[in-house]
Amino acid sequence: MPLHIGIVACSAEGAALCYRTICTEGAALMGAHAHPEISMHTPSLADYVACLDRGDLAGVGALMLGSAEKLATIGADFLICPDNTIHQALPLIEARSPRPWLHIAETVAEEAEARGYRRLAILGTRWLVESEVYPAKLAARGLDYLRPNAAERQETNRIIMEELVYGVFKPASIATYQRVIRRMKDEGCDAAILGCTEIPLIINDISSPLPVLDSTRLLARAALRRAVG
Repeated sequence: MPLHIGIVACSAEGAALCYRTICTEGAALMGAHAHPEISMHTPSLADYVACLDRGDLAGVGALMLGSAEKLATIGADFLICPDNTIHQALPLIEARSPRPWLHIAETVAEEAEARGYRRLAILGTRWLVESEVYPAKLAARGLDYLRPNAAERQETNRIIMEELVYGVFKPASIATYQRVIRRMKDEGCDAAILGCTEIPLIINDISSPLPVLDSTRLLARAALRRAVG
């Protein structure tokens, strides 16, 4: 039997994309209409944002652990979190977690290395971009990276938190991301990490000046492989 996937969700659009990817791509591994059992738990996004705004990673971790415990109770065999930002708190609670986790940044870094990329543009919320979630995983594989500058962080974060998490997709916001990625390409990046699970809703390999590493779908596919064994 395939393993039961538990999704520790944070924002709706990114979690929904991850869930849909597991369901729709499961057929390629398991047969028509098949996918592993999936359960999801989501506290209010406002609770996560309040913790992030005050720099309370312990509070973020407590929310994640609460979801993990609920998912374990209903049978999840392992856990994924389709939210890059709150992975900052995973080290605080992983040892106490009732189930093992797949790490989204580790999954992306593994794919970057496999594709032969050497310098990655890191895109995401300001909390993610200013954290060590991706730098630590990339550096462990000998990969270089570049973060957006201060003005770029402010505007791309605004787009995520005021538009994308609400399912609002504006041409001007797509153009902003394209401009940021193009600037980072000019500074030597050879691929862009879509390090917010909503960014793939507006940027992909066709629209991006650089090849993209879609963290949402890469995590979903890694979960599928783990579940099917």
